[in-house]
Amino acid sequence: MNTINRIQTHDLGKRWGYLGLSLLINATGHSLTIATNLGSAVWTASAVNLYHIWPLSLRTTLFICGVLVAIANMILTRQLSWHRFCGNLLFITPFSYLIQLFTQIIIHLGINQLPLLVRIAIDIFGILCVALATSIYQRANIVLHPNDDFMQILRFRYLKGNATIAQMVHYIPPVLIMLVTFLTAKQLYAVNIGTLICLFFQGTFIGFFDQHMFKGLRHYGISNLMPVMHA
Repeated sequence: MNTINRIQTHDLGKRWGYLGLSLLINATGHSLTIATNLGSAVWTASAVNLYHIWPLSLRTTLFICGVLVAIANMILTRQLSWHRFCGNLLFITPFSYLIQLFTQIIIHLGINQLPLLVRIAIDIFGILCVALATSIYQRANIVLHPNDDFMQILRFRYLKGNATIAQMVHYIPPVLIMLVTFLTAKQLYAVNIGTLICLFFQGTFIGFFDQHMFKGLRHYGISNLMPVMHA
């Protein structure tokens, strides 16, 4: 029993370590894509477009979107889990702070003075960082961003573990939001080459990193998602 407890404690410590690492990588990746202004995450772009058609602030818009997705996650798992819900919301706090801090630092370094091709390369590198970070903290599975938890639920509960298809399906709501806001405002905001890469390839990138980066980190805590998949 002591051996089992030591293994569990070691695993939990390892998962927290990976979570901290993934937060830094994720914030760096998002900050690079924001600072280059060449498009980034699809969900973020949808929130920016909502922000432009109603009177709420962007921070409030992002928070409301996060709450709604966290509620959707409980519906999809068919479990009233306050642990999952609060974990989803807790993730947003350090995540948002780090992104704001890193973005200010990167912009201050003069990234926007670089040639366009270099900024495109940096933007793509940022997107790869986000995919790597998502792969890490989805596997550690202590707390997740609501959007990434949404993708993980779809992936393992409904789509037989396929990261590419899950990522595409989980992008349907933000794409619909952007479609509605475009029809309303006749303009799209925060959509560029980085957004398109995320839309079509982010799931593939995550699946690749699952297999080839930090191979000793397995997917924890997904057993409760599996029964529907095998039903």
